[in-house]
Amino acid sequence: MTESNEFAEIPRWEQRFRASRVSLPEWAEEAPDRSLFVSNATGTYELYAWDRARGTQRQVTDRPNGTTDGALSPDGRWIWWFSDKDGDEFGVWMRQPFEGGADEPAVPGLAPAYPAGLAIGRDGTIVVGSSTDEEGSTIHLVRGGAEPVEIYRHRESAGVGDLSHDGTLIAVEHTEHGDAMHCALRVLRADDASVLAELDDTRGGTEELGLAVLGFAPVDGDTRLLVGHQRRGRWEPLLWDVATGEERDLRLDLPGDVSAEWYPDGSGLLVAHSYEARSELWRYDIATGALVRVETPAGSVSGATARPDGSVEYLWSSAARPPVVRSTEGGVVLDPPGPKAPESVPVEDVWVEGPGGRVHALVQRPADGEGSFPTVFEVHGGPAWHDSDAFAAGPAAWLDHGYAVVRVNYRGSTGYGREWTDALKHRVGLIELEDIAAVREWAVASGLADPAKLVLSGGSWGGYLTLLGLGTQPDSWSLGLAAVPVADYVTAYADEMEALKALDRTLFGGSPEEVPDRFEASSPLTYVDKVTAPVYISAGVNDPRCPIRQIDNYVDRLAARGAVHEVYRYDAGHGSLVVEERIKQVRLELAFAARHLGTRPVGG
Repeated sequence: MTESNEFAEIPRWEQRFRASRVSLPEWAEEAPDRSLFVSNATGTYELYAWDRARGTQRQVTDRPNGTTDGALSPDGRWIWWFSDKDGDEFGVWMRQPFEGGADEPAVPGLAPAYPAGLAIGRDGTIVVGSSTDEEGSTIHLVRGGAEPVEIYRHRESAGVGDLSHDGTLIAVEHTEHGDAMHCALRVLRADDASVLAELDDTRGGTEELGLAVLGFAPVDGDTRLLVGHQRRGRWEPLLWDVATGEERDLRLDLPGDVSAEWYPDGSGLLVAHSYEARSELWRYDIATGALVRVETPAGSVSGATARPDGSVEYLWSSAARPPVVRSTEGGVVLDPPGPKAPESVPVEDVWVEGPGGRVHALVQRPADGEGSFPTVFEVHGGPAWHDSDAFAAGPAAWLDHGYAVVRVNYRGSTGYGREWTDALKHRVGLIELEDIAAVREWAVASGLADPAKLVLSGGSWGGYLTLLGLGTQPDSWSLGLAAVPVADYVTAYADEMEALKALDRTLFGGSPEEVPDRFEASSPLTYVDKVTAPVYISAGVNDPRCPIRQIDNYVDRLAARGAVHEVYRYDAGHGSLVVEERIKQVRLELAFAARHLGTRPVGG
């Protein structure tokens, strides 16, 4: 039997996970024929080198739990990759020659830490951001193979934004004002780490307005920095000359959030526009201010880059169609080997009036059958993220088994303006669940969802909302599936990485000692004895974001009163990069739901 025939014998939902995928290739600034991408071709997501001129590809990393964090040096000679232990996100940067060879420490003398940005200069200058629970945030500069020199340190979150084209200036994003959701910017001179310029829209933490580094101009001596700002209630780009202080507000006439990056010659910007769960691309000419559409199909562009010849490569998908790397020159840029993933069904847009305004939900109905359906509310993580019209194998698996899938862009989600994203503060979790409840009510009233077969499901922040929802809305849900969740917020705070502690202090308005009532009101553990629905929990034992001890505390409480539950622990961090492991987890979730809801058994 051929490989293609063997693949066809596998259930369609598994085919979507097993089909080879590739990320958008990153290319070396001074050697654009040398690229780096991520693929699951071996069954584990790893880094791959691609020499376009020679037409050759090779696997760069090979680790049991996979590797996705990597970068190319501007000259294309070196591939950098981050080495942690079994997904714990704590480690060091390694490097390997592009042509292949032994790995070596990329920054000898730099102790293991959590990564916080990396910039590699054309002259060999290296800027490395890191954080530890003990020291907070640090940034080190390395030049000419010398020992790393610390140029920045602060207890609050900070990281490397970018290094100027000539290697003389370093842009830093920081939250020294104590608001981890809204960064300020500082530009340092590389020669002595002195401060050249500051930009702080928070005004010392008194305003909830963030800034983001989008990149220095790709021209020697050009001191313009492309910056994202929120001054008009959404993300937009501006040009900031860090030497003169001059700001050029671009004021692009596009609704929704707008980001951008430079074209390689510095003449224009590649604009990424996200609006109501879809995205598109534009080219902005800096000299004339002209804005021209870069044609892409309807759906979501999850990454794009402008090449030296002016073409644009982008990674596109929709809920119905699997991802593909395309070029504006026409055709597919990088086609992974093997059979392709089966298509799924398109999404419908639903808008529901919620307590904080209109809530956008993406709805998918099974291709076979008519409502009312057993329905999975698949809650996204983040919380600063959003579901979009993009391909996802997980929701497609539920659709294949006869479930409708509803994804809610609750308050806290990105893509609907700053006020929507920032709205969850101080009533963390509870506000998001109000929006989910409003969409749940619509789903039942419209006839889409069977009220006796409603599943609340999610991973990370979505897993947290699942457990919190099962306890605060026990009559609303028939079953819960929580992956890598926050379950006991006080213990999670004590054990999580320092950067997340800072985010939690911003969300809650203080630490558990300072605002204990808020942590108690927003912790799933507070409501665990009210949970009546069967609960399935999966957790990575090396997870630094949602640590295992706080999950065990929650599970112990379920077990103490004989609540129906199952727990699956696996040897990885905040999720798995191994395809077989991911399939196993989805299969366990499908089987758990089928047993307790009487729905279609796991199969094709």
